[in-house]
Amino acid sequence: MVPSAEQASALHRKYHSNDKIVEHCRACAAISLRLCRRAAAQGNMVDERAAVSAALLHDIGRSRTQLVDHGHVGAAILEEEGVDKEVVEIVRKHVGAGISTEEAASLGFPAGDYVPRTLEQKIVCFADKMLDGDRARPFVEEEKRFVKKGHDVERLRQLKRDVDVAVGGDAESLVLFG
Repeated sequence: MVPSAEQASALHRKYHSNDKIVEHCRACAAISLRLCRRAAAQGNMVDERAAVSAALLHDIGRSRTQLVDHGHVGAAILEEEGVDKEVVEIVRKHVGAGISTEEAASLGFPAGDYVPRTLEQKIVCFADKMLDGDRARPFVEEEKRFVKKGHDVERLRQLKRDVDVAVGGDAESLVLFG
């Protein structure tokens, strides 16, 4: 099942997501939709339905944890609910700019690669990074946050470059100015 907006809302209610998380997920879905449509207009094959559904649900794991593991926790919730594997994988891989196999092991995650690889995974991950709550913000703000937290800034920049190529221009401008 690829959850619709209504089904995603029902899942958030079932798992008691707070209103801020739900609004953030809706904002992420709106940005993801815009990026998917631009990528498709550039001739890219993109599953808009899966990307938007995953964006609506990407932080459902925050109903159980506020830590970095919320991506794989959310993916587990969605697997239990019978959600489509593509949606589950987008949710699993949206944290940071991705988490390598080695990083995942050091964090105690289930074995696996958590780096976004598909266009849909990259779009949702990038859309999430462009938000502060439900408000779009300049990419440089996320770069600064990554530096402050000691995250892999180059992986973040590569994520942006990949989305830029897919949309045929500056993805940040699409997010900020439409």
